[in-house]
Amino acid sequence: MQSSRRRNVIIGGEEVQLPPINRNHIIIAVIGLLVLIFLWTSFYTVKTEEVGVIRRFGEYLKTTQPGLHLKLPLGVDTVTKVKGSRYIFREEFGYRTVKPGVQTQVYRDAKLLDESLMLTGDLNIATVEWVVQYRIRDPQAYLFNIRNVRKTIRDVSEAVTRQIIGDHSVDEVWILMRRELGLKIKQRMQQLLDNYQSGIDIENVELQDVNPPEMVRPAVNQVNEARQEMEKLINQANEAYNKVIPRARGEAEKTIRQAEGYALDRINRARGEAAKFNSIYEAYRQSRDVTKRRMYLEAMTDVLSKVEQKYIIDEEQKGVLQFLELQNKGAKK
Repeated sequence: MQSSRRRNVIIGGEEVQLPPINRNHIIIAVIGLLVLIFLWTSFYTVKTEEVGVIRRFGEYLKTTQPGLHLKLPLGVDTVTKVKGSRYIFREEFGYRTVKPGVQTQVYRDAKLLDESLMLTGDLNIATVEWVVQYRIRDPQAYLFNIRNVRKTIRDVSEAVTRQIIGDHSVDEVWILMRRELGLKIKQRMQQLLDNYQSGIDIENVELQDVNPPEMVRPAVNQVNEARQEMEKLINQANEAYNKVIPRARGEAEKTIRQAEGYALDRINRARGEAAKFNSIYEAYRQSRDVTKRRMYLEAMTDVLSKVEQKYIIDEEQKGVLQFLELQNKGAKK
């Protein structure tokens, strides 16, 4: 059904007649618009690093993974996109990063100094700058259990850090236990956030820069230089100790081993001589005459081999002394 009523408008002082309104076209346009709205509100896309949390009339329905998905249109189902568990969030305390990169640019001001200024366990003051890295483990808990998750994480981190720094001395905070303190802060933060059912996992807490306040920094630097000099002297003394003492121990061990070797050699020789004597005695006991003659011959062989001049005489020979005297005289000539 079409309307035949015409419309007149005045343009430039002249009356112009417009074509009649077609109601069918209006209905088709409205229907097309509704279809577009229906389609536009029925499909949604979740990026690779995100997950989609679907709520139906405000109540949690499900969590969808990356990709193209369908939901009930016209506001029946609403989707909230949240960074997935592989995305790492970062919160900085005491400073803010202006430009990350090879040469990171940061800035600090009086307001940031308030969150980094802390009291240690031995009543010293230190400025502590640290960073917290976390990820969303449970998107449903992240959206529904805590109203402002980012502020909660910052408040929890600052409270826990002040508590743990207040339980340790300034030397432990500055130098000795920085890594251990970061681990303690991480564990305590995780306990509190789990109690809140926040759906957050703390990945790392790292103390970036720990220094004394600006006014006392020169004096503290002098103390640190003195401590380093003391450690240097101690290391030099330990080096000298490690050179002398092991050498002395090595020489003492060498002497002991030589003495043990000498004692073992003497014992073995004595045992060998005793065994030799026992074998000779056993042979002598079994055949005394033969053994006696053999021993006599061996002894004479040993003795005669050392004599330069040998005289073989008859038993009945007399005047041997005169002969020897003449020989001596002749030798003198």
